[in-house]
Amino acid sequence: MRAALQPAGNALTRAALHAAHEGAIGGLRSSIPAIDAPAVLLLPPASRWTTLWSMESLDSWLGSFLAYLEVERGFSPHTVAAYGQDLRSFLGFLAGEQIRSPSEIGEGEVFQFLVVERRRGREVSSVRRSLSSVKSFLRFLVRERAIAENPATGIESPRMWQTLPSVLEVEEVERLLAAVDEDAARYPRRDRAILELAYATGLRVGEICQLKTTDLRRDLGILCCLGKGSRERVVPVSETCWKAVAAYLEAERPRLLRGRATEILFLTRGGNPLGREVVAAMICKYARRAGLPGRITPHTLRHSMATHLLRGGADLRTVQEILGHVKLETTEIYTHVERSELKEAHRKYHPRG
Repeated sequence: MRAALQPAGNALTRAALHAAHEGAIGGLRSSIPAIDAPAVLLLPPASRWTTLWSMESLDSWLGSFLAYLEVERGFSPHTVAAYGQDLRSFLGFLAGEQIRSPSEIGEGEVFQFLVVERRRGREVSSVRRSLSSVKSFLRFLVRERAIAENPATGIESPRMWQTLPSVLEVEEVERLLAAVDEDAARYPRRDRAILELAYATGLRVGEICQLKTTDLRRDLGILCCLGKGSRERVVPVSETCWKAVAAYLEAERPRLLRGRATEILFLTRGGNPLGREVVAAMICKYARRAGLPGRITPHTLRHSMATHLLRGGADLRTVQEILGHVKLETTEIYTHVERSELKEAHRKYHPRG
């Protein structure tokens, strides 16, 4: 019975619980008749459980929450790390305010944390994410009876302007791909395969780094991808992209393996899985060599692929499935890109534009 009430990760023992509530139940002992029965642990009322749990440190609760996200919710390590980063900033702010336990957190503290984050120069989108992380953490504390109610329920996310994604033109994508052939890279076939794959499939950089050789089905013209929330999706792959990947598999991957046994598709020269930062730096390098303006990221290729599909006549639902968006509204941002280009064409060419 006690186990059902006790939150996961709480290290209180039977003896500790008994000692903690000695004062609460001591006065009742004189009125309880002696009975010949097995000894039982007397539990406090729910309100006393809340008080007891709230005395646990916030750092301990954070550890329990991150474990809950990973084990029970099935979030990816990257997502759990993002939650951890946001919440460690929140706990750092609370420590500066001399707040040590969940019961001391109020709406004012949450709101002030958001103000401080904004004054630090964080983007509105980042502050919105921080608030979402804090709200999720506080909901977890309510669920675990560490606090009676969520103090952040009434706080609205800061509004943000909808920013249109940066998109390359088809000619610019060709220049980016050609830059690999012009560069004296140690593993040009690997780099070319990554760029071709990013543009052909619209995979996120984390999804590219996690790809396995067993995820590729050239006979069917598809690959299987494990995306956000551990959701699997099937993505079509062009023949041009297959040729680039096949060239890498044949000529360079055996050398990168260095005798190791791994199914990870893209490897470093040490035979380890490529990291997200390495891929991002590689794309930036080739973008500079191609003379492309602005900051080009792996997500730029994802945005470009989606926009070019819509320009070619693909319907929104198809693009949503390929990108792995849960909500259609997320994919609709690319229709806004098209509308902005229409407005610019109207302004430029209409006699009264």
